[in-house]
Amino acid sequence: MSYEVLERLDQVADDLFVEGEEAERLGRLADATAKRMKDAGSIRMLQPKEYGGYEVHPREFAEAVMRTASLNPSAGWVHGIVGVHPWQLAFADPKVQEEIWGHDNDTWMASPYMPGGMCVPVDGGYTFSGKWSFSSGTDHCDWAFLGAFACNPDGSMEQPPRMLHVIIPRSDYEIIEDSWDVMGLRGTGSKDLVVRDAFVPEYRVMDCDAVIDGSAVREYGRTETLYLMPWSTMFPLGITAATIGIAEGMMHQANVYQAERINAQGTKIKDDPYTLFAIGEATSSLQAARDSLLAQVDRMWDLVDSGRTPTFEQRAVGRRTQVSAAWQAIRAIDEIYPRCGGNALRMDKPLQRFWRDAHAGLHHAIHVPGTVFHATTLSSLGADPQGPLRSMI
Repeated sequence: MSYEVLERLDQVADDLFVEGEEAERLGRLADATAKRMKDAGSIRMLQPKEYGGYEVHPREFAEAVMRTASLNPSAGWVHGIVGVHPWQLAFADPKVQEEIWGHDNDTWMASPYMPGGMCVPVDGGYTFSGKWSFSSGTDHCDWAFLGAFACNPDGSMEQPPRMLHVIIPRSDYEIIEDSWDVMGLRGTGSKDLVVRDAFVPEYRVMDCDAVIDGSAVREYGRTETLYLMPWSTMFPLGITAATIGIAEGMMHQANVYQAERINAQGTKIKDDPYTLFAIGEATSSLQAARDSLLAQVDRMWDLVDSGRTPTFEQRAVGRRTQVSAAWQAIRAIDEIYPRCGGNALRMDKPLQRFWRDAHAGLHHAIHVPGTVFHATTLSSLGADPQGPLRSMI
């Protein structure tokens, strides 16, 4: 692996850190940060080589996301989410790939995939309307993947419900500017989007089930291991990696702060065995969270690279690992932040921002453990989970 993107990010580490504070004030990524990420190739890591991408091993992508997030949480979050979209676009219709990347291979795509819209079939495509929340990094994106329900020609929803992923240009949706007022990940600019009666040609619509079960990429004909990886491994990977990276950044800031700190009893933290033990234990736990996520990616890569198709149970185990790693990382920093004393609560200290942003990362739907743990356990007992238990697996 080349790790070229990671090396470029390290070269601008100090700038990314300072711009994290600016993102918090702006409520979106600083323009300078987006430019640095483009210069580094952050969002092209999973992009096809024919459009200037690197087609890296997903482990390398995850490590770059973690590094970005440890410096600038909002940038890491955008890196993790926007950076996965080129992976899916790689097996969309060639016409839409050319529309998006033909003139600028640094064109970014936003989301979300939540089915906030309705697609009504008309000649040549669909009429599309809806509203979506949580469109991370959207101010710096010119296209979007948006989730929708398929409808009948009369506008009624198809039964059983069928989900679509709609690819739409910035000119066809509105960003609601005042819609992102939150206590964590403020700098991601994850604003609401609105679409009103846009026409979407059929070639810009992907069937959600075909994307998730892998039939879309096989129909497209791609044979690279990267694009044969399960959606349930790739889509959550950047989000979990960002959450762990933010926690790593918070741990680093805590160590910098504690290095010269004297506690309320007048003891230097370096001479306080109780706090030192807690730091050591939490650091070990955070490292284990990181290692488990990366090891899971390696296992899935090796399985796919050998020509095998992951079973539902294997995919479910992968999702369980992702969810567990995120929660473990947050529990680790929760052992440390309260041990940093009252001054660590001050808004001029970066500790509180990293702590807030890390916890916000845990709120994403992919980190909800209930159905994932339920489905994984049922699978291990020989059952075949159905319905909502298969969601995002």
